[in-house]
Amino acid sequence: MKPIVSFTIALLFATTVLAENSVVKTAGGAVRGSVDNGVNVFKGIPYAAPPVANLRWAPPADVIPWNGTRDASKFSPDCVQAPYDKNSVYYRPPSPQSEDCLCLNVWTAAEQPTEKRPVMVWIHGGAHTRGSGATPTYDGANFARKGVVLVTINYRLGPFGFFSHPGLTAESPHGASGNQGVLDQIAALKWVQQNIAAFGGDPSRVTIFGESAGSWSVCSLMATPLSKGLFHRAIGESGAVFGPMAYLKEKKFGQDSAESTGAKFAESLGTQDLAALRALPAEKIIEAFGARGSTPTRGVVDGWVFPKEARLIFAGGEQHRVPVIVGSNANEMTTLTPRAIVPTTLDGLQKYVARDFKGFEADFAKLYPAATDAEAADAFLDASRDRAFTWQMRTWAREMTKAGVPAYLYFFTRIPPVGDHAYNRAFHAAEIAYVFGNLDAARGYTDADRALSDAISTYWVNFAATGDPNGDGLAIWPAHDARHDPYIKFGDTISSDQHLLKDQLDLVQKTMDARLATE
Repeated sequence: MKPIVSFTIALLFATTVLAENSVVKTAGGAVRGSVDNGVNVFKGIPYAAPPVANLRWAPPADVIPWNGTRDASKFSPDCVQAPYDKNSVYYRPPSPQSEDCLCLNVWTAAEQPTEKRPVMVWIHGGAHTRGSGATPTYDGANFARKGVVLVTINYRLGPFGFFSHPGLTAESPHGASGNQGVLDQIAALKWVQQNIAAFGGDPSRVTIFGESAGSWSVCSLMATPLSKGLFHRAIGESGAVFGPMAYLKEKKFGQDSAESTGAKFAESLGTQDLAALRALPAEKIIEAFGARGSTPTRGVVDGWVFPKEARLIFAGGEQHRVPVIVGSNANEMTTLTPRAIVPTTLDGLQKYVARDFKGFEADFAKLYPAATDAEAADAFLDASRDRAFTWQMRTWAREMTKAGVPAYLYFFTRIPPVGDHAYNRAFHAAEIAYVFGNLDAARGYTDADRALSDAISTYWVNFAATGDPNGDGLAIWPAHDARHDPYIKFGDTISSDQHLLKDQLDLVQKTMDARLATE
């Protein structure tokens, strides 16, 4: 995306004292936000043209400039998506949706655009099929009060953000398709580089962070050469891409090529013609996607956005060498796995082991012991957690350490006093409210929770400012090293330890090595 005006000119435009009237001139035009207890909030700022009509599935195009001052007091619509089931812990009431959703939101407590505060850009999770930068838990006011300029973004999801097709590949000057959502994120980071100084932010101190699919995104952005220079630190919460990726034109690791999968999806919509596909109502595409769930949503090796798999880019030391915080939670799978499919008997557990730990059954029995039916569920949930999350995050920390870059590993064990906490425990995404300091939106949190939240958010802010999370009044967080695998535990207390679940994660490594050896 070509800049419309230079970053320097954008900064010269922005002479407004932010706290007085909450108007900022961006490259696309002036925006008027709102002020809430000393924090300026700007919502729904476009960072790219609406990806509609002929731009559906195209790389993001330049922002269309506007005249006058744009109202930035309300969030833009969410990107088109299917809702979570109402019984899901992640369900939230429906919000307006539109394909015209490539917008971002900014929270800043800067009074002058010359303050150069550290910038943090949040990428939401939701399996790359759901979610929004407007989710209340992601409200950035608390970060702003701690001296950060906080940005949240929307990006295309599901079949709009991760759709490969031979026709799209043919029309691309790069011979690539399928990474539209990743390209959206890159466009948002370019917008930040061009405009964030006008909000009091420092474009030379940008931290990207996200959870779940947002953390996949952070990991992916560290791997793609297209994001070079757009950020300077990274935080990944519960998600990485160190497993096999889909390939644009090749079938590998038992996965069809992304183009083949996309063509089958188009067939379910009744046509292979791009013009006809682009004319279909968005709702029909989402309905078909829900029935098939058949487009890759973790990025595609296309020779352009990803010249090779992310795991191979990291293994070769070719990732962007920026400091990282990475980690995961103690009970990730309790809210991700429908209870109906969690094994409740030893026989059920053994079927899982035979499939995902084939050849390592004896090791599994030793490291995830279950002597009774009652213990089968925890053995399954713990092993699934380690395969999907704990191993991924240790791998990320190790790859950065191998490259000579500071990495800080964490493990979140605090059980939030909300929902079915006896079963959910430290569930997937439980840490987000603590990170953002937004605990008061739900009942049950205690002073101990608020103290933990304050500490975690302070680590994050310190890291955004300096590349090191440590600071006065905080427990020492040791940087990762290959010999000791140190990490910090965020639980009822904060403490450091070494070799997080080492034997279990070493077993997962063996199963991954065995899988990759088949290709």
